Amino acid sequence: MLAIVCPGQGSQTPGFLAPWMELPGFADRLRWLSAVAGIDLVEHGTTSEADTIKDTAVAQPLIVAAGLVSLLELFEHPSQGFGAVGVGAGHSVGEITAAAASGVLTAEQAMVLVRERGKAMAAASAVQPTGMSAVVGGDPDQVQAALDTHGLTPANMNGAGQVVAAGTMEQLAALKDDPPAKARVIPLAVAGAFHTEHMAPAVDLLAGYARAITTHDPRVRLLSNKDGAAVTDGAEVLRRLVSQVSNPVRWDATMRTMVDMGVTGLIEIPPAGTLTGLAKRGMPGVETLAIKSPDDLEKARRMVAEHGTRA
Repeated sequence: MLAIVCPGQGSQTPGFLAPWMELPGFADRLRWLSAVAGIDLVEHGTTSEADTIKDTAVAQPLIVAAGLVSLLELFEHPSQGFGAVGVGAGHSVGEITAAAASGVLTAEQAMVLVRERGKAMAAASAVQPTGMSAVVGGDPDQVQAALDTHGLTPANMNGAGQVVAAGTMEQLAALKDDPPAKARVIPLAVAGAFHTEHMAPAVDLLAGYARAITTHDPRVRLLSNKDGAAVTDGAEVLRRLVSQVSNPVRWDATMRTMVDMGVTGLIEIPPAGTLTGLAKRGMPGVETLAIKSPDDLEKARRMVAEHGTRA
């Protein structure tokens, strides 16, 4: 069984889309989504500096657009993907990518939603300086105790020995100065404490927009960050996309579900690398591929042929 996974914020790097611009039609599609998002995604994907694309209002539309346009290079016709992919999932903002890829939202709806999500979360982040740090290794109970001591939230439970802590910059600095035993604390390139109570204002705003969006039921099995469960109702997918902004990401549960389903191959779309790294540790025996450039497409198509299913 083939899984397609879509990364979240922090996965973007300067110039990651530059190699893709040589493919026929890629830049045109990205410019179209730029028009919907109201920002120059071509510039941000090719020449913008790290600090620029760290901005939440830039990073989120860039990541979703990059995933949707690059996915078309793997499946030129969406119906091909619907027939071959056994399960799809996205991490944090990557859930919007996955929702569009599975047919719940149109690409244009996804870009409007992520545009407003990014702006709303950036505004919520501006209330006070907040951020996120990955805690890698250590005893899970000791890691949780350290987060509790410093008033931090386990915003992303990523499995494979990784938890992402979120809170104020002072709280994160205290954790880095006093890490749990045998654990590393790594600051992440994000601009706020996402998936915590700090994002509550963004949830209220997005809930209003969501009431105006017409959805379709997903055409592939789509897993939710809330609990790793497959969600078959499009309206419920959208409700979860909104509420997830201020709730923890359970990627550990998502990986367990994929293993239980019998996933044998996992492809991560751009900007790729983070989720395949987690899968290598959390889903042993599953073949993984991070599509980082067009050079990886041939191997990806081979994996589709070997792990995919046809209706």
